[in-house]
Amino acid sequence: MFLLLILNIICIFICFYIAKYRHAQSYYWAFMGALLGPLAIPFAFLSKPELKKT
Repeated sequence: MFLLLILNIICIFICFYIAKYRHAQSYYWAFMGALLGPLAIPFAFLSKPELKKT
């Protein structure tokens, strides 16, 4: 049980930093990492950059 919690926390940070590097919504992907765990990591790599309003 403790191992799954640690794995989920690691996935949250991985998804957050992938999204931040790709200029996507980092907090959204951190939430998805918490919700989906390791399944969210490939989707974070496929995320599109956030559109900036000018």
